[in-house]
Amino acid sequence: MYVYADNAATTRTSETAINAMLPFFRETYGNASSLHTPGQRAMEALVAAREKVAAILNADPKEIYFTSGGSEADNQAIVSAARNGARRNKRHIISTAFEHHAVLHTLDKLKKEGYEIELLDVHENGVVTAEQVAAAIREDTALVTIMFANNEIGTLQPIAEIGAVCRERGVPFHCDAVQAVGHVPVDVKALNVDMLSLSAHKFHGPKGVGALYVRKGIPVVNIIEGGQQERGKRGGTENTPGIVGMAAAMEEAVGNLDKSIPYVTALRERLIEGLSQIPHSRLNGDRDRRVPGTVNFCFEGIEGESLLLLLDEKGVAASSGSACTSGSLDPSHVLLAIGLPHDVAHGSLRLSIDDENTPEEVEHILSVVPGIVEYLRDMSPIWDELQKGEKPYLL
Repeated sequence: MYVYADNAATTRTSETAINAMLPFFRETYGNASSLHTPGQRAMEALVAAREKVAAILNADPKEIYFTSGGSEADNQAIVSAARNGARRNKRHIISTAFEHHAVLHTLDKLKKEGYEIELLDVHENGVVTAEQVAAAIREDTALVTIMFANNEIGTLQPIAEIGAVCRERGVPFHCDAVQAVGHVPVDVKALNVDMLSLSAHKFHGPKGVGALYVRKGIPVVNIIEGGQQERGKRGGTENTPGIVGMAAAMEEAVGNLDKSIPYVTALRERLIEGLSQIPHSRLNGDRDRRVPGTVNFCFEGIEGESLLLLLDEKGVAASSGSACTSGSLDPSHVLLAIGLPHDVAHGSLRLSIDDENTPEEVEHILSVVPGIVEYLRDMSPIWDELQKGEKPYLL
C-alpha cells in the first residue's frame, strides 16, 4: 500500500476537471482574445467559468481575475493595496509571522521600498485574533493581509471577525484562502474580505491556474503587462483549459463539502489520536479550529527530513511543512512563529489528507510512524542526551 498524504502540497487532478479540460486542448483550442469563431467559443467558456467561480464565492463575475495560481494572486492583491495606499500617504501593512512565503516575500520587497511591515505574533494555538488586528490598525494602515487556513499546521483564522474590524476602520483586507477553498465554506461577503486568493491544484484542479477576487471599487494594479486580458489587469493569453478545469473542480469540491468535511474530519481525528500515543510528541495548532484534513506533529529528538525519507520507503508520502520551502535546511517559520524551539521544530511531520483517502490508509500511516520515530531516536545523539537526563525534554 502507498498512501498519498501530502494534499496540502498538491492534489490529484480529478476526472471531472480533466474531462472538462480535454475539449479545450483538442477542439475548442482558439485564443479567447481572437474574433473568429474558435476564439469566441473559448471566450464563452471563460465567461461561463468566471460566472461559476463567482457564484461559488458569492461574488460578481467582474470581481474575479484569473491568475497562474495562489502566489500570483497574493502578489497582485498586496501590491495593488500597497500602491493604492501610497497614493494616500498610507504605507503601513499588517500581516502575521506565519503567512505563506508568497505573502511574506512580497512584504519583504515592499519593506525595501519604504513600507512599514508589522507582523503580528501568533498565539501558541496558531490563531491570530481580531483584537490583535484592531490594536495594530493605524491611520496610515494601507492593508491587512491574513491567511484563512495555515498551509503547514492547518489552523483556521477568524477571518469574518478580522474582516469586520477592517471594514469598520476603512482598511482593505486581503485573505490568502489557498488552503481553505474547496475544504471549508468560503463566502466573500460573509467573510468581509476585500480581496481573496485561491489556487486550483489545492482542490483537485490543474496546476498553474488560480484566481483573485477583488471587491468592486478597489483599483487593481498590474504586475504582468502584455495585453488587455482580464479586463486589462493581467496580460497573457488566457489558460482556457486550466480555467475551465479549475471551475469544474471547484464546483465539485464545494458541492461535496457536506459529505467531505465530516468524513475527512473523522480521519484526521483518528490520526491525531494515534500519533498522540507516541511519547514526547506534540500536535501543532489548535485541536479543533483547523481545516478537516491537516495534521502537523513534532517528535522530539529526530529530524523531519529523515522521517520523510523513511516514511516514503514504508509507503507514505508526507511533508515536514510547505513544499515551497522543502529545499531549506532551516526549521519551519510557522512552527517558530507559534513558539516552538529550533530543536523541536526540526522534527515536524505534516500529514494532509482529503476525501480520497481511506480509513485503511490512515491505519497504515499509524502502523509505520511510531516504529520510524523509535528507529530515528535510537540513532539520535540528542535523544541519547535526553534519555540520560543531560538535557531536559521540551515535549
